[in-house]
Amino acid sequence: MREAQMIRVFIGYSRSAPVASSVAALSINRRASRPVAITHLALNQLEEIYTRPRHELQSTDFSFSRFLTPYLAGFADWAIFMDDDMLVLDDIAKLWDLRDDRYAVQVVKHDHVPKEDVKFLDRVQTKYEKKNWSSVMLFNCARCTALTPDYVNSATGLELHQFKWLGDDGLIGELPHRWNHLADYDPSVPVKDVSIVHYTLGGPFYDDYRDCAYSGEWRAEREMMLHCDQRMARPVAKSG
Repeated sequence: MREAQMIRVFIGYSRSAPVASSVAALSINRRASRPVAITHLALNQLEEIYTRPRHELQSTDFSFSRFLTPYLAGFADWAIFMDDDMLVLDDIAKLWDLRDDRYAVQVVKHDHVPKEDVKFLDRVQTKYEKKNWSSVMLFNCARCTALTPDYVNSATGLELHQFKWLGDDGLIGELPHRWNHLADYDPSVPVKDVSIVHYTLGGPFYDDYRDCAYSGEWRAEREMMLHCDQRMARPVAKSG
């Protein structure tokens, strides 16, 4: 059995919808059974290492900066990356325990071919092999040393998202589908059978998708984030 250690999670951060990454982080913290260190990949904090200009097809701030996760983790041990438009409904320690040293990275291997041409905020829906594989990644950071800032800043989008930097698809391990369930794409399943909901088409934080699949669960989590029980926050009165 592995020794206990901090679970390192990196979440994409969108300046257009900061509520998304905040709710995602809360959904992790509320269900985690072990200590978790969460880092939001905010571009203003990456200016010294991330210099890549924004591409016209880029739909989020973290489309490419996600691949800096192993570098930010010091190319040591393991780390999880996940998109911000997600809701974690299970103990993140269960995902952490799926680490397998045979692989450099582990992902849910979707066979995802979008039918639509436009997604949230009128962004172009791009179609390519291994689409959405990189939206949840369990990185074996010491085996991902190709992902230097220089490489991440200069590689093509397909080189990054299709894991060309590994040089061998055999280094990509497979995670159970429940750890990256694509809302409104994948067949509907009960909440109990989903560990991470991914609102990849558009999340309930956007008006046009307020009624998407699993939107009620997301809104409930947002309300929990805004909740403050003032009774619990008050000092306990001393007796006598």
